Amino acid sequence: MIVGTAGHIDHGKTALVRALTGVETDRLKEEKARGISIDLGFAYSPRADGAVLGFVDVPGHERFVRHMLAGASGIDLVLLVIAADDGPMPQTREHLAIVDLLGVGRGIVALTKCDLVDDERRMAAEIEAAALLSGTGLEGAEIVPVSAVTGEGVADLSAKLDALRAETPERKAEGRFRLAVDRCFTLAGAGVVVTGAVRDGVVRVGDAVVVSPSGLEARVRAIHAQNRPAEEGRPGERCALNLSGPGVSKDAIVRGDVVAAAELHAPTDRIDVELRLLRDEPRPLAMWTPVKLHHGAAEVPARVVPLEGDALAPGATGLVQLVLERPIAAAALDRFVLRDTSGARTMAGGRMLDLRAPARRRRSPERLAQLRELGREDHAEALRRLLAAPPHAIDAEAVLRDRNVAPDEAKRILDALGVTLLPAGRSGTIAVAPAIWSAFVADIEAKLGAHHAENPDLQGMGAERLRLSVEPRLPGPAFLAALRNLQRAGAIVVEGAWARLPGHEARLAPVDEELWEAIAPKLGGEERFRPPRVRDLATELGEDEADVRRVLKLLGRSGQVDEVAHDHFFLRETVAEIVDVAESVAVAEPAGVVTAARLRDRLDNGRKVAIQILEFLDRHGVTIRRGDERRINSRRRDLFRRTALTERVEA
Repeated sequence: MIVGTAGHIDHGKTALVRALTGVETDRLKEEKARGISIDLGFAYSPRADGAVLGFVDVPGHERFVRHMLAGASGIDLVLLVIAADDGPMPQTREHLAIVDLLGVGRGIVALTKCDLVDDERRMAAEIEAAALLSGTGLEGAEIVPVSAVTGEGVADLSAKLDALRAETPERKAEGRFRLAVDRCFTLAGAGVVVTGAVRDGVVRVGDAVVVSPSGLEARVRAIHAQNRPAEEGRPGERCALNLSGPGVSKDAIVRGDVVAAAELHAPTDRIDVELRLLRDEPRPLAMWTPVKLHHGAAEVPARVVPLEGDALAPGATGLVQLVLERPIAAAALDRFVLRDTSGARTMAGGRMLDLRAPARRRRSPERLAQLRELGREDHAEALRRLLAAPPHAIDAEAVLRDRNVAPDEAKRILDALGVTLLPAGRSGTIAVAPAIWSAFVADIEAKLGAHHAENPDLQGMGAERLRLSVEPRLPGPAFLAALRNLQRAGAIVVEGAWARLPGHEARLAPVDEELWEAIAPKLGGEERFRPPRVRDLATELGEDEADVRRVLKLLGRSGQVDEVAHDHFFLRETVAEIVDVAESVAVAEPAGVVTAARLRDRLDNGRKVAIQILEFLDRHGVTIRRGDERRINSRRRDLFRRTALTERVEA
């Protein structure tokens, strides 16, 4: 277990830790000279049962509260130190507010310097301390009178710490490993060493880790847990990790970094949070207020964007977005504290809800409803409710990863919820709840059925048009994956970029079908890149020009041919082949451009036709023209695909 001290400067925190452990935590020359703690100090006390009690001694001076915040991260129990002669002082109140904002609800009060006061003053100090704790997570905590000079109460305090330790549930080693770095130094013969409290998971000698947010890769050479050599480090322990690897150096790792499993490396600089503004703040927290974010041992400038109204009132709790000056490594549901930019006072604190906060529509009712569900501590229940709320389709695996849910537990949750998982490229893997998936399938079938009834001569409905017409509206790659699932189940048929119901088949009238059978060979074969125009086709076949044009227009609606220029029709397969050729021309050019001359040479169809083809591709966005130069638009590259959408997804 890790015990963190808190309290005003010169109230005897360091002397008390020394009395409890025999260790002098003021290790810096300046600390010894000035008689105050400037940075974090650490001490360890072996107990009779073989356990080790770790102490983090923090500075009490207001100028060094940021160090106190670094030390308060990861503690299990707070030892609030109040001098009997002074009673609660400004930093006492601020430290208590900080541990309360950080959610530390277990602790004990040490009433120090009792050798300097009489019984009446001692009793008054106890009353003041109890009143201070009222309304906080430490309300009702035991108050133990002590003196580091005479030794009064030290043994009693030590025994009470052991009793609290016995009552404190062992922290579960859940999730992937995380350790917030509060010190980094080098040791002769060992190399780089980082220290901090293990927040989640287990780290073992030989493990590969990443230093986040920098992304520096390292390996754990050795571990000291609670000041003892160990093969592993677990939550509730302070650990020193000896790291090695290319680029690993004292200067490459700083306080505030997080050493973690590689899967957790996903830095963020925009976070939606649940925030409580302290009651004694002089003014509301308004839009774009500058603050300093303290998370773990990190200290980062940030701006505040209230999401419910224009400002957050003193004493109120609300949803807020934090826009950070630089990225940090964090996990959803982590606690944090905000201080003013001068570092003079603590203003607010709360919990992180979403590490992937949007910059747009961040205040919409739909978004606020999502954040309220993300605030639930139970991972499965939060995910279940999130999937039931609009937009009904989320990257569930990313949500569970950001909450640092172990892979096995994440799989169990997803299996229990019965979600449908849809690969979505850069958007991750989209999850859809069973009821929503059933409604989605029914909506697709209804939309296709209505489209077939209104357009019996069309091959089907364009995939993008279908995607935009059904709910939930999935990202493009996820929608294609959904079509693939439905095609496998026999619910729909996908042909090229068209989707249809299995029973639907667009047919021309018999007379038009007969004419198309005569036209089709004229558009293919070796002459496919320079097919005859409508007038020439009609003359060659001895058919009426209007009839030839009408049939080709019908086939254009069903996606079998494309009218590249007026009365100049190409087979869809030929247009897809032309796009392939145009792309290969661009790849062969140093500037990556498609020129009419190069395309003409490759297609052997004349400059005029090559220009018409490029203008056709321009109109459809397959090529992007800037002056005389054209480049392939990768987002529209597959518009005239020859293989079915679902086959491309499969590949």
